[in-house]
Amino acid sequence: MPDARSTILAKLRAGRDAHPVETVPSDFTVLRDKRWDPAERLERIKRMMEAVHTEFVDATEQDWPAVVQAFLKEAGARTLLYAPATPAGARLEAEWAEGGPDLVRYDRSVDEFKEEMFTAIDAGITQTLGAIADTGSLILWPSAEEPRLLSLVPHIHVALLRADALYDTFWQVMTENRWADGMPTNALLISGPSKTADIEQTLAYGVHGPKRLIVVVVR
Repeated sequence: MPDARSTILAKLRAGRDAHPVETVPSDFTVLRDKRWDPAERLERIKRMMEAVHTEFVDATEQDWPAVVQAFLKEAGARTLLYAPATPAGARLEAEWAEGGPDLVRYDRSVDEFKEEMFTAIDAGITQTLGAIADTGSLILWPSAEEPRLLSLVPHIHVALLRADALYDTFWQVMTENRWADGMPTNALLISGPSKTADIEQTLAYGVHGPKRLIVVVVR
């Protein structure tokens, strides 16, 4: 078997070397020139995401923790899962008032935390890298400090969106942030809460993830 494998690979390499393929430079002109007025980006993002049941809440840099707490209390959430090692997590710990949902630190391994995460967590909060006007999508960059499950498991996903971190296209996101120089295990583009119509073509929300996506626009 090793000899046959070596023979096959040698033939493939010989064919490749005998008939090199010419590469044609990619033309990204269409994406590079696709632009919206900065004042229009957020309204376009909101319009596209609200069409698929995303909800938006306005806040400022000074009051967003209080805004998040008030919203979740009104929504009946009992617990909020957060990443304590992130800047947003530090703000929540410092400014969370009594009387709202209980803060739950995501600082354990999945094996230790799995049962509680799936049975006792109502909401999770994450930061974002921004949003894309072309597709109406949030950009999440999961890390060891802020794992992907924060945005996938809780019934309510709260996402913090800086109003000055808005992009025209996915191409602009990748080039301006130099994604070619290094990427995480996965990057997420999220446009709305989880939904599926697999069963009898009836649209259902929250089957494979959060039932609600709340975007807190921090101005």
